[in-house]
Amino acid sequence: MKNEISNKNKCPKCQSETGQQKNGKNRSGTQSYMCRHCKKAYTPQPKKYAYSEEIRNLAIKTYYSGVSGRGVGKVFGMSKANVYNWIKKNETKT
Repeated sequence: MKNEISNKNKCPKCQSETGQQKNGKNRSGTQSYMCRHCKKAYTPQPKKYAYSEEIRNLAIKTYYSGVSGRGVGKVFGMSKANVYNWIKKNETKT
C-alpha cells in the first residue's frame, strides 16, 4: 500500500511496527499515524509547544510595557489570541 510506513513507527498501544498508516496532520502540523491492528491514532514525535518559554515571557513583558495585544502579535508574528491566553494564564499564576 502507498500509505503504509514500515519499521519507522511503533504503535504505542500494541507495539506493532507493521500496519502503520498516515492519518493526516494534527493541529500543530506534525504528521499523525494510525495503527491498522488496534486502530490507535498517535503522533510519534509530538511538538510540546509551538513557542518557547522565552518568547512567551518576552511577549507578556512587551504587553505589560504598554503595547496592545494586537501589537505584540504583529511584532512577534503570532496570533493576538495567543498573547491574551498567555496573559490570562500568567495572571492566574500570580
